Amino acid sequence: MLVDSHCHLDFRDLTENLPKVLELMQSNEVGCAACIGVNLEDFPRILSLTETYPHLWATVGVHPEVSDAREPTVAELVQLAQHPKVIAIGETGLDYYWHKDQPEWQRDRFRNHIRASIEAGKPLVIHNRDATSDILKLMCEEGAERAGGILHCFTETWAVAEAVLEMGFYISISGIVTFKNALTIKEVASRVPLDRLLVETDSPYLAPVPYRGKLNQPAYVKYVAEEIAFLRGISFAEVAAATTDNFFRLFPQAESRTPQ
Repeated sequence: MLVDSHCHLDFRDLTENLPKVLELMQSNEVGCAACIGVNLEDFPRILSLTETYPHLWATVGVHPEVSDAREPTVAELVQLAQHPKVIAIGETGLDYYWHKDQPEWQRDRFRNHIRASIEAGKPLVIHNRDATSDILKLMCEEGAERAGGILHCFTETWAVAEAVLEMGFYISISGIVTFKNALTIKEVASRVPLDRLLVETDSPYLAPVPYRGKLNQPAYVKYVAEEIAFLRGISFAEVAAATTDNFFRLFPQAESRTPQ
């Protein structure tokens, strides 16, 4: 079995064809997926999905590039995280690609998510784009190692990977690893300790080869795992087993409730 540790099944491109998306997941032996929250306004839609389908799980948070959403308080995030289908806080972090002015409100929001994660006792799902030094700085300042979690869609160097691994975080690899010129990510995917590695699609974005440029979906996480197996010189079954075990170790709440 595989697990897609990061997808957006509530986005319209996927919900419009949800029965087929879920059927293909099953055909590709993707037994579980985390549906990631990006704002509070759409959070009920994610909860509805996860309450309907036992093998889907939710996170709650406000994405760093979202500038027009309601700002969550620590207390509100903690309260929402008590729902039995919510396994993590996020997607949170920093994104300076879309906000090149590097706004302070992003950093304040990230701090609040870290604090909520620690208080709620649930891991973080961290997004980083062009903000590595500030991501690491705020993680250290706020004691993010007390919460743990994932650096999702990891695209940084091995040196950065080592830094977040030292803080107890997991690294999640997306379909970018299948791209021909993604040499930095390929190196990281080949070197991360197997017991700290996760796989994801970030669907509907970042479809892996052979679907690059097309709509992504959780079933395609198998191509991520296949590429990692090739890079590491191990079997696909080993990667599938390890990344699935890692997901349930990080999110034990999901393992206790996911149908076998």
